[in-house]
Amino acid sequence: MSHNSFGHMFRITTFGESHGVALGCVVDGCPAGIVITEDDIQSFLDKRKPGTSRFTTQRREPDQVKILSGVFQDDRTEGQVTTGTPIALMIENVDQRSKDYSEIRDKFRPGHADFTYLEKYGVRDYRGGGRSSARETAARVAAGAIARKVVPMVDVRAALVQMGPHKINRDNWDWNQVGANPFFCPDARAAGEWEAYLDGIRKAGSSCGAVIEVVASGVPAGWGAPVYGKLDQDIASAMMSINAVKGVEIGNGFEAAAITGEENADEIRMTGNRPEFQSNNAGGVLGGISSGQDVVCRFAVKPTSSILTPRKTVTSSGEETDIITKGRHDPCVGIRAVPVGEAMMAIVLADHYLRHRGQNG
Repeated sequence: MSHNSFGHMFRITTFGESHGVALGCVVDGCPAGIVITEDDIQSFLDKRKPGTSRFTTQRREPDQVKILSGVFQDDRTEGQVTTGTPIALMIENVDQRSKDYSEIRDKFRPGHADFTYLEKYGVRDYRGGGRSSARETAARVAAGAIARKVVPMVDVRAALVQMGPHKINRDNWDWNQVGANPFFCPDARAAGEWEAYLDGIRKAGSSCGAVIEVVASGVPAGWGAPVYGKLDQDIASAMMSINAVKGVEIGNGFEAAAITGEENADEIRMTGNRPEFQSNNAGGVLGGISSGQDVVCRFAVKPTSSILTPRKTVTSSGEETDIITKGRHDPCVGIRAVPVGEAMMAIVLADHYLRHRGQNG
């Protein structure tokens, strides 16, 4: 299987499967001399790990990270620092229940990658989807923690702004609320309403989709390249690579198609000696290059495909049948996609910072 790496100057390669011994990643291109500890990484993994509330899968994985290489400490360094060599990170799987999938080993789960994996490789890991499982994203979150250390001037935050058909009220946006509820929701009132909605979805054995918004503040003007290395191009690629993502927009996104040029244009005025934009419909990127405003993107996550409602399918031998996907699954996979979106944004920005530094000094 190829294409397990992402990035150029700051490059990550993930490995492992949902029910394998472990998963992890190798981070290549991280500059030397950056202080990094396992605790720095663990704090972000704890936001993504399963079993944190009744609204996520009850698989019990501590997601404890181990740094295997790429760091060093002696009496001349203030703490453990990166050496500039590849950083290997490992997260062990400790709560696999492969028997949960024995009944569907020969059935294609609708909405999953079972059929396409078998068609492409001639073999598939039916235990939780193997490599196609969203469990792979734990390694991305670990890599994202290192990426944040590369660009400490940038603050990357994300929030769930829509669950199923229910959107937040943007007038109620409060970043302090994101860590105060199980949905990473910036609207306290919406979060309360979502509890009853998702409880109903969960008890029915069904699932729902979500929209996540990622905001990066502190990105200076000038990152990105204007043709095939656009900053927003790479952000879109990063978000689309996340499991279950079916749509990405930058700034105003698809809303821009419904308004006029006058409404969409981000007008500019002078503040002191610096130009200042009066709005941010562009999402902080113009011509593929950062404008100095907040970089804003949103991505849509489809409903979790593993549901208890019987669905029509076929077996690998071509027999028509029905399927119920048992096991432990997220009723809304978008919840735990919030820290994954943050991580992928951080990885893209770390990569573009190093690319910019290499070209422009």
